Amino acid sequence: MGRRTVCQSPGHAPAQPGPPFTGGRLSSTAPHTIVFLDRDSVIANVRRPAFDHAWTEYPASSAAEAAGRLADATIAITNKVPLRADTLAQLPNLKMIAVAATGTDIVDLAAARERGIVVSNIRDYAYAAVPEHTFALILALRRNLLAYRADVEAGKWEAAPRFCLFDHPIRDLHGSRLGLFGYGALGRKVAQIGRAFGMEIAVHTRTPVPDADVVNVGFEELLATSDVLSLHAPLTDATRNLIGAAELARMKPSSLLINTARGGLVDEAALADALARGVIGGAGFDVLTQEPPAAGNPLLQLRLPNFILTPHNAWASHEAMQGLADQLTGNIEAFVRGEPVNRVA
Repeated sequence: MGRRTVCQSPGHAPAQPGPPFTGGRLSSTAPHTIVFLDRDSVIANVRRPAFDHAWTEYPASSAAEAAGRLADATIAITNKVPLRADTLAQLPNLKMIAVAATGTDIVDLAAARERGIVVSNIRDYAYAAVPEHTFALILALRRNLLAYRADVEAGKWEAAPRFCLFDHPIRDLHGSRLGLFGYGALGRKVAQIGRAFGMEIAVHTRTPVPDADVVNVGFEELLATSDVLSLHAPLTDATRNLIGAAELARMKPSSLLINTARGGLVDEAALADALARGVIGGAGFDVLTQEPPAAGNPLLQLRLPNFILTPHNAWASHEAMQGLADQLTGNIEAFVRGEPVNRVA
């Protein structure tokens, strides 16, 4: 991919470098070289930072290209381009990695700490987008919209003896239990929407739940009693394959499993088998373990009306993307002022 290089122009806001960053790592007078490795992953107006800098952006980059493209960079921006220990070892000038996403598993955080590289991420930008997408999946599955659309397209309504079709079960959300694994900002927003539908909210989380109308239950009870189980947790060693064949078997036969968090939370082969055999009622996913997905992923092969797979775009509303871009620039400016925010390393 070609690069696009922009230097700070007189039309930008005046430089506001602030005091030098401690440890001799940054100078308040030296301009910065900022390299955005995968600019086309953020469809928004990315404001240039208000300090002297050179800006280079690439539409996309491979992991193998990262070291060469960041050779002169003091600040790297990446959304999904991995920056591992061997790459960071080749970048003595690098002082900050601004991750244009919430997940930071693409960066070797231990190696960054060892080299004194600050890593910041984006937080709570999809506060509306992901919960709305979550409920789009829930409602489509709970009311069997895919099955009914297929019936209409097949001419079944035109041939019906009555004024309506009800060949597939339709369930209300009101009075059902919404189970949440994880109760951070997104989990809480999903709970808020669930309450508006009249759902009972049950959560499983390691931290105390401050809301009086939320039931905090053990994991086994969450599996066994949720009509809809929605995952809102990061992918860690402790949560990898959190939901497998045994866990799916403990869920209600009518229950829905929703994952707009991370693909590795669920054993995809076990889920495909469970859906095919009717172990659970349905599933709505926006994420897969490998993205873009590899040929042969069992969930890609499913052609079932009770399974919906979207291409990791729950976060990508216009409003959320612009919020991400604004926060990204803010993170970089805060770092150069010597006041890093949203740090993960």
